[in-house]
Amino acid sequence: MGRGRAKAKQTKVARELKYNTPNTDLAALQRELGGSGKSDRDFDDDYKEYVDDDDEDQADDDPDNWARPTR
Repeated sequence: MGRGRAKAKQTKVARELKYNTPNTDLAALQRELGGSGKSDRDFDDDYKEYVDDDDEDQADDDPDNWARPTR
């Protein structure tokens, strides 16, 4: 027992979503979905200063350098 109150709340929320339409700023939505016009290349250029191009990190990718698990 006790599920009646939760189900009534779910029904109320579902009914509000179905029949009440919120005021939507369609122009703002179109601007947001349209994007800023920047390409991926522009995005990468913005973060070049944070990228470390050293090859030292690639040594971590070598499976022979991994530590064996201790038992």
